[in-house]
Amino acid sequence: MAESKQAPVRAQPLIAVRDVKASSTWYKALLGVESSGDPDHPHRLFYDRLMSGDSLILQLHSWEDEDHPNLMGRDKAPVGHGVLLWFEVDDFDAAVERARKLRATVVEEPHVNPAPQHREMWLRDPDGYYVVLASRDGEAG
Repeated sequence: MAESKQAPVRAQPLIAVRDVKASSTWYKALLGVESSGDPDHPHRLFYDRLMSGDSLILQLHSWEDEDHPNLMGRDKAPVGHGVLLWFEVDDFDAAVERARKLRATVVEEPHVNPAPQHREMWLRDPDGYYVVLASRDGEAG
């Protein structure tokens, strides 16, 4: 059996949110993932890392804290304009049910995207970011 190689580049998106704890709870429930590190660490109020197994899939950082570039001035532009948080999930049907339990704002109901032949559902998170849940490419073919 061939040894799997880790990709030389891995995306580690970070979004600015109003309430890190609330956003973390929402994403963990939607995606079935966990936070890394000590859950009681005081920095967790400003920053959280969401993990799928050993892979970092999303970082959450509070607006206006710690003077990081581009994480200041939350009202300077629409939240996430031009950004889609796209998650390929192995359990698409279960993820759709989790989204419904969260009463997430649905932008597009589950449908088949004909180009990659996978299923998608488009949502808005509590801060207004667009979130796409997608099954694996070819799954719906």
